[in-house]
Amino acid sequence: MAEVTAALGLGPEQVEQVLTAASLAPSVHNTQPWRFRVRPDGIELHPDTSRRLEATDPEDRELRLSCGAALYNMRLALQDMGVRPLVTMLPGQDAPGALAIVRKGGTIKPDDENRALLDAVPHRRTNRKPFHEAHVDPRQRHALVRAAELERSWLHVITTPEGRAQLKRFVQQAHRVQLDDTAVQAELAAFTGHRPDAVDGVPPASAGIRPELQDEWAFRDFQAPERHPGKDYESDPLVVVLCSFYDGPLSELQAGQALQRVLLTATTHGLSASFLSQPVEVRPVREELRRSLGGMLVPQTVLRLGFSTPVPATPRRSVAALLMDSKDHAGC
Repeated sequence: MAEVTAALGLGPEQVEQVLTAASLAPSVHNTQPWRFRVRPDGIELHPDTSRRLEATDPEDRELRLSCGAALYNMRLALQDMGVRPLVTMLPGQDAPGALAIVRKGGTIKPDDENRALLDAVPHRRTNRKPFHEAHVDPRQRHALVRAAELERSWLHVITTPEGRAQLKRFVQQAHRVQLDDTAVQAELAAFTGHRPDAVDGVPPASAGIRPELQDEWAFRDFQAPERHPGKDYESDPLVVVLCSFYDGPLSELQAGQALQRVLLTATTHGLSASFLSQPVEVRPVREELRRSLGGMLVPQTVLRLGFSTPVPATPRRSVAALLMDSKDHAGC
């Protein structure tokens, strides 16, 4: 098994801290579809294709989104150590099979905002529980929109009843398609429920509550416990669509970094977030959603935001399990 080595002027322990931060990014069903190769002059980010969800994510769009989120965490951790990260996405022959390589672009003094975002990394959770009936205020909404803009993406906030009704239809339409897809349901089952000693997936403590017919939004069943009477999902969550300005693998990596900055910003404001990603996973519905946004923006994921009670962290693979040596190959 490969060992963490020095890189970018940092010692092995510091590099391990960087990779630990990267590994705490969100991913569909908590599959953690990333691997890393550490070189003296750079850290490569690779897709772990053994963790592809071929039915749920057949084009690997969300896999790259997840890897982009891991890349953003890596950038934050490096900046906190005084390293200015120089990122090359889709580096080609410079790092065959890699989605990105991070080199040292000089030194940097971390600012308070970056430190706050890095501090939020271990506290960020996907919260599938019902939220409180409390509204996200305009100041917090502005902070979330700004976070996406700083990563060259767009956060479309649904503000009108018509927009909410339309997006709700898209979620329900895609959800029904996936409910009828036995392969999609098999992938969901493989990463949920009681799985002793699992280092991935969504355990019952992180699964929220069991969806029911009265729910206004269509939620996935992560094999959660049955809900208690009166414990329903909130009626009016803040719902947003994270978008890129163009399509393709590069935009998905960019949007993944924006996604993580939005989620960490939400965490610093005391907000909880979960995904309503079904519409981006079913291509015909994704195209309808794109047209509803005017055709220029490319929807990458849908988020539900609000205030809720804390949830425990999901299990994670060890850094040692994520390392690649010179003989390993990965591709997407």
